Amino acid sequence: MWTLLPSSALRLTGTDRVDFVQGQMTNDLRGAPTPGMVACCFLNVRGQIEFFARAYKRKDDVYLHLDAGQSVGLAARLRRYIIFDQVEIGDVTEELGTVHVWGQDVSGWNPDGPDAQTFELSGGTVLAGRINRTGTPGVDLHFLTRYGEGVREALGGGETPLDELEELRVRAGIPDVVRDGFVGTLPQEVGLDVGGLLPVMSYRKGCYVGQEIMARLEARGNARYHLAGLEGDGLPAHAEVIREGKTVGQAGAHAGGLSLARLRKELAPGDRVEVGGVPATVGSLTPTPADV
Repeated sequence: MWTLLPSSALRLTGTDRVDFVQGQMTNDLRGAPTPGMVACCFLNVRGQIEFFARAYKRKDDVYLHLDAGQSVGLAARLRRYIIFDQVEIGDVTEELGTVHVWGQDVSGWNPDGPDAQTFELSGGTVLAGRINRTGTPGVDLHFLTRYGEGVREALGGGETPLDELEELRVRAGIPDVVRDGFVGTLPQEVGLDVGGLLPVMSYRKGCYVGQEIMARLEARGNARYHLAGLEGDGLPAHAEVIREGKTVGQAGAHAGGLSLARLRKELAPGDRVEVGGVPATVGSLTPTPADV
């Protein structure tokens, strides 16, 4: 099965590209192999998420894969920090497409190989990454749009709707910063910490914007919220979660009677809450941690 992903993308070139983006992101791209890939966030000075990306480190560039509509904002942010760095930032959103493939083999992909691979598919070169979007790792394929028809033909079958992929993601308890509306939260509050469902952190990589707040949270372990599940029919997405008249969190995407949510840690499975006026029950997330 495969699904076309609404995406945007940046390509960083220049001799300082890795060191430059390393100083902006939460994860350790410098320590990744070449080719390699890490999930990461770009934070503000308060440690709150501004952007989520998957960063691919290649021989001649760094490729940042983002959700749709994110590349312009991240490019503007990165350019503000260029001083003497030898780095060029290009928006390649219109040139590239991305599909996620799961539950089937991909010609050219080595399941036992590294998390980032490059190979030929249907006459064009694709960049592929091992990504867990359903509870079981699949493959993101990034390709030039002019090869899109050939890539889809090589995969076979018909496209699985994005809504179906989203339902599998929510059921697996895998957060999505944009789709769940978690921009502006702390990574530790929404399952993105080390050991979380989608780790984007390195506490040993050196300084970056927001790093001081992350170090405090690591030392004190006092994030007041965490990623949790909500059960209920027709729960509105991105709405406040209310218990006994008080706001105790915010709901993310809703699919198949379930929502992911950023909730106060004192809430327990079985507690009753309201999401935008709709009754819901706090559930538990018990999946194994996701690959990036």
